[in-house]
Amino acid sequence: MALTVAGLVMGGISLPAVALTGGIWLISLWFEWLRPPPPEQPIHIAEKPDLDAVARAAMQAAIEPVGVPLMLTDSARIFAANSAARLALGAHVTGQDARVALRHPDAVRLLDMAEGGTLTLRGLTGTRTLWQMTREALPGEAGAGLWLIELRDRTAEADMGRAHTDFVANASHELRTPLSSVIGYVETLAENPGGYDAATMARFLGTVLREARRMDSLVSDLMSLSQLEAEKHDAPTGHVDLAAVAARVAGEFAHERRVKFERPDAVIAVAGDTRQLEQLVRNLVDNALKYADGEKPVTVTVALRTGGRNAVLAVADQGPGIAPEHLPHLTRRFYRTDPGRSRAAGGTGLGLAIVKHIVERHRGTLDIASTLGEGTTVTVTLPLIAGEL
Repeated sequence: MALTVAGLVMGGISLPAVALTGGIWLISLWFEWLRPPPPEQPIHIAEKPDLDAVARAAMQAAIEPVGVPLMLTDSARIFAANSAARLALGAHVTGQDARVALRHPDAVRLLDMAEGGTLTLRGLTGTRTLWQMTREALPGEAGAGLWLIELRDRTAEADMGRAHTDFVANASHELRTPLSSVIGYVETLAENPGGYDAATMARFLGTVLREARRMDSLVSDLMSLSQLEAEKHDAPTGHVDLAAVAARVAGEFAHERRVKFERPDAVIAVAGDTRQLEQLVRNLVDNALKYADGEKPVTVTVALRTGGRNAVLAVADQGPGIAPEHLPHLTRRFYRTDPGRSRAAGGTGLGLAIVKHIVERHRGTLDIASTLGEGTTVTVTLPLIAGEL
């Protein structure tokens, strides 16, 4: 302090200024001396993490994105369930006893097995559902006492298998009926050759020819369905004038003076397969002629949907109509509202099933509206080609 004051005086600084500087310095030293020492900062020691909770959280994170229902259990209690499991069984399953969460006797039996395994569960999430449940112990020390439960929904596969079995059975039955008739008449003729008059021979041979043609139609429709199934994921890319297709098919029924075609003024272009669209129109007109009133007209209309982006094909008859309970089933294979009348008319029971598959392949929609005593209208809506919008 003294050396600093002496230096300031020798440097020509006035004594008042030197005295003021010294006073400020002394005051600052005084306050620094009076300031209490800072409190000691406590040393924080990190708590030991709950390794069990960390491991279980990691397990939950690992199974969460998996697309099939997965659950992890400690003994029988579920401590982790992914989103697929929560969606299938309910969000409340986490923390529940697995036997309560699943509520299925076969599932409970599997949960009680010492070695785990795989079982099929019928009716787990609904009356007609079918699930495959697998239970496995987690390996290693970290997984001691922990089990993984996997659920796989096999309902769609079972439905497809059932549908395939039904289809084969129905197709076999439909083929066997005319085939039996053909065999019966041919055997009768073979047992007594030359023993029948011309009229009887003509009647027998007419029946054989009719039933043979029926089998031929059935085989053709089955092949069409098979082809459509193979192509259903491939959208057609050809440019087709829907009005021209409808006009061409309506012309095939020129002998049926009841078919009336209302042609639009403009070209209505859709992305389509010409052969399949012709088959679609042909099936609809043929159905209308077979099952409608024989004296009233069948009207075929092609138009643009007002304000929309679609072409609309409609085939309407003025027949007896279809009861409401039949409408949802009309596109099923071999479904008939009146089996006797359908077979007598030469129908295979596959016409509307083919129409449905063609519409689906063309990314369109199919609607069937009917009123008893007034008639039926089948409407097909197809998207226009982009350049035609």
